[in-house]
Amino acid sequence: MGHFIGHERIIESLRKRILTGEISHAHIIVGEDGIGKSNLAKLIAINILGGHQDRNYVDIVNYRCKKSSFGVDDVRDVVDEVSKKPFEGDKKVIIIHDGNKMTVQAQNALLKTIEEPPKGVFIILLCESLELILDTIKSRCQIYKLTPLTKDEVKLYIERLGTENYSNEEIKAAISYSEGIPGKAEKFLRDSSLKDLRNLLIDLLYILVNGNLQKLLDFEVKILSYKDKKEEILNILASFIRDIIVYKEVNEINVIINGDKIENIKQLAIEMSYKKLNKIIDKIGEARKTILSNSNFQLTIRVMLIGFMEV
Repeated sequence: MGHFIGHERIIESLRKRILTGEISHAHIIVGEDGIGKSNLAKLIAINILGGHQDRNYVDIVNYRCKKSSFGVDDVRDVVDEVSKKPFEGDKKVIIIHDGNKMTVQAQNALLKTIEEPPKGVFIILLCESLELILDTIKSRCQIYKLTPLTKDEVKLYIERLGTENYSNEEIKAAISYSEGIPGKAEKFLRDSSLKDLRNLLIDLLYILVNGNLQKLLDFEVKILSYKDKKEEILNILASFIRDIIVYKEVNEINVIINGDKIENIKQLAIEMSYKKLNKIIDKIGEARKTILSNSNFQLTIRVMLIGFMEV
């Protein structure tokens, strides 16, 4: 099926099914944003069509959600496309991105098409989680769950992007930041502000160690300058705290996700108590819920930072 980094078992299974003509007509590919769902779907589609080139095929049709949700009208467009004959050959592949954004009504409208598509039509639904996908849809699809890549696989992915513009330290930091999601590694390398944000949040942890409330409140302004990276702020903080807790427990550097920050992790593990670390985790969780409810970001950050100082 061509060369693809990671997910070897899934790819090998699909390769065999395509070669034997036993490939299912409906599939769901599940995984975090940036893990490679779209690339894998394209690879599957090309092979279903019997193609051998990485190019755009008229019989591979992509549907992406341009609104906050994927509604019944959008599904009608999909159903209309499914009814049209393939253009170049005898097969057609429909790829539906952002499956989690499909409303219940939209999924029900799609159900009959998934149950009985015309001969030669294959449907691939991409989603970040199966929680919002109806059981009736799931039961009629072959499901593939993509898991994070190894550090070596992410490194290989980065090497294919071209590493001449990045230092070894930047590459190491990108691998750490990615947590096995290649798209996150690429984003890290392309967005220099993420490097600055990680360093800023390490500084925040040292302020917590020193217990200086005034410095902590002054720090609020710095964090607010990254208001377009709300999720990244919380994810990076949680990742650092996770590493500190794990290192305190096992005293092993090979279990550290943020491998480029090992010396910081070691020092913070000495300085911070389990009680303090668990309190920070709790406050990060509360902030995450508050942000998801579209509450005021500045207030959310202030409450979180003050909460960090409670222990």
